[in-house]
Amino acid sequence: MKKKIALACLVAILCAGLAAAQDYKGKGRVGGIVTDEDGNPIEGVTVKLFSLRAQDGITVQTDKDGKWLGAWIRSGGWNIDFVKIGYAPKKVVVEISESKRNPDVSVTLTKVEGLVLTDEIRDLLTKGNEMFDAQDYAGALAVYEDILAKYPDAYPISMNVGNAYFAQEKYDLAEESYKRVIAEEPDNVAAIIAVGNCYANRGQSDQALEWYGKVEFEKIEDPTVLYNLGTNYYNNAKFEEALKFYQKAVAKQKESTDALYQLGLAYLNLQRKDEAIAAFEDYLKIDAESGRADQVRGFLDYLKK
Repeated sequence: MKKKIALACLVAILCAGLAAAQDYKGKGRVGGIVTDEDGNPIEGVTVKLFSLRAQDGITVQTDKDGKWLGAWIRSGGWNIDFVKIGYAPKKVVVEISESKRNPDVSVTLTKVEGLVLTDEIRDLLTKGNEMFDAQDYAGALAVYEDILAKYPDAYPISMNVGNAYFAQEKYDLAEESYKRVIAEEPDNVAAIIAVGNCYANRGQSDQALEWYGKVEFEKIEDPTVLYNLGTNYYNNAKFEEALKFYQKAVAKQKESTDALYQLGLAYLNLQRKDEAIAAFEDYLKIDAESGRADQVRGFLDYLKK
């Protein structure tokens, strides 16, 4: 995972060069379930899968059980957007494999009070997100701000505005935008974490941890967010706090080598030898060839002496 903290909602990844038409096709598949905040499945959610390497992708919809499936897609990084009128849109980033089963991507959409996602808003939002994916952050920002100018009640778009500023490392402006969302939704987990990320990337670790502490641990379900929060605690030598985030990240995404590696290190720092050995052995079941795998074997040799 990158040194900079990944955005908690609507995330951007560096794009690959332009590819030929239909280069997004492959042998991979990924699916999941979309639910509302009460755990009820949402039918008719548009799920747009966009390959960062091929600069192309597919669009599917959820069924009556909230389930969706994207099949015959290539490996590599993919943006997945979830959009439905009456709900705040969500973007996630996943790494697709063609050689093994990909973890389910299940998300919760937040009902937006007072905001109807009209065709115009949806078209503008799609345009802004496409510019964001292409790293045209200034252009995306202009589109998002245009939406807010036309629809002042569309406060969830302030999250997108914050993300555009964050991607440009304008953390003060990003923080202001995230706090506009918090003013309307004081318990918005993504916005609270995003404010903490701003402090973390400014090097203000104590304030970052203070903001992260506002979020109830039980409410955090995204494995990437869990990993990033754990890493912030780890980097501040708060290994006990880091441990529970890494444990939950691995429970949510069992084949995450990053989370397994850090889980092993957290156990190692806490002198919990047996758990460290188990975590590192689980790591090698997934990755036995990389340079980091050699490091893991070195840890295991040391721990088993």
